[in-house]
Amino acid sequence: MTSQQFSMTSDAKIYCVGGAVRDRLLGLDVQDHDWVVVGSTPEAMVAQGFQPVGKDFPVFLHPQTHEEYALARTERKTARGYLGFAVYAAPDVTLEQDLLRRDFTINAIAQDTGGKLIDPHHGVADLRAGILRHVSAAFSEDPVRILRAARFAARFGFTIAPETLTLMRGMVNSGEVDALVAERVWQELARGLMEKKPSRFFETLRSCGALAKILPEVDALFGVPQPEKHHPEIDCGIHTMLVVDDAALHDYTLEVRFAALTHDLGKGNTPKDILPRHIGHELRSVELVRKLSQRLRSSSECRDLALLAARYHGDIHRAKELRAETIIKLFQSADAWRRPERFTHLLQACSSDARGRTGHENDAYPQADYLLQLLAVARAVDAGEIAKQCTDSSAIAAAVQQARIGAIEALVEKQRSGFSTPC
Repeated sequence: MTSQQFSMTSDAKIYCVGGAVRDRLLGLDVQDHDWVVVGSTPEAMVAQGFQPVGKDFPVFLHPQTHEEYALARTERKTARGYLGFAVYAAPDVTLEQDLLRRDFTINAIAQDTGGKLIDPHHGVADLRAGILRHVSAAFSEDPVRILRAARFAARFGFTIAPETLTLMRGMVNSGEVDALVAERVWQELARGLMEKKPSRFFETLRSCGALAKILPEVDALFGVPQPEKHHPEIDCGIHTMLVVDDAALHDYTLEVRFAALTHDLGKGNTPKDILPRHIGHELRSVELVRKLSQRLRSSSECRDLALLAARYHGDIHRAKELRAETIIKLFQSADAWRRPERFTHLLQACSSDARGRTGHENDAYPQADYLLQLLAVARAVDAGEIAKQCTDSSAIAAAVQQARIGAIEALVEKQRSGFSTPC
């Protein structure tokens, strides 16, 4: 291992830390390296050609590799939230002091340029045991660490140490988690959804009570029944977890995974007198998705696809039952004429919804191919030629739509066959 750094002063030492060391020990590919410099100053770093980039503490970019080098530092809590810290970085800060401020023992392992491991908090042992354990009580000072615990649980399949889970619950009960800002929640949520097993992200948050605070709309799904005929897993929350895991299994995009997470939010506030049925949950889901996306400041792409999935997943499941006029309206609502790739993503979210049911994990989803065939036929209608034949320009749109309906109806007659309809 080499840090590829310029020569430091005789007193300065450089260590690789954090995720790079952890992933190398796990046998995973290492994408980026983070380095800690002990015994140096900002002035000395700049003199060596490093470019300062840190606003809150001294971080520098290597002049050749552009990897991050941070001066060893300590932190002191000054206010709630993940920004409420006073940072001290000076040549007298030791490597052990720097490692002490880190979140988990598996991230508090350092390696010197000769390959020797420095592991004062037994992170290697926790890596082997598959345990996420906090380094010190200072863990409770940063609420983002709850989200990171959930994300690492989803990535590695590790369990949370009992004492760490207790600390996380205390952070929720004390209100520390309420200081999380929307942008950071969305950032960690997006990362959690893109992990190999996203359900563990949400299950971890739920286990410490944070899900009800951060994503109450998702938390409300757990314990809500639904018809066993269509959903052998019965519980709406469990169903949603199966759906997001299916989306991950098929390596779908973040937009599809967010839609998978939020498609059924309306089931969380179904009137009790109609349970286990969920009449009208689609429209309730749309409103909840809109509010959730606004609160989290999610990307517009994620919001828009989630709104479509919430509103139309039931219709798409019943694709073979829909009239041509209804199918055309579906295409128009999804802007499938201009955005066929987004319509494909919508179908992917619906396919995960269908497979995210106990005993249906390997089911085919013929609705997707069926609708894509109809879309291809409808898009093949020559709108330009129809426009040329219309003497009344105001009638062009209606003529094009009618031609598309006719094209769909002609193909539908050839495609008649039954298939199951999930709810």
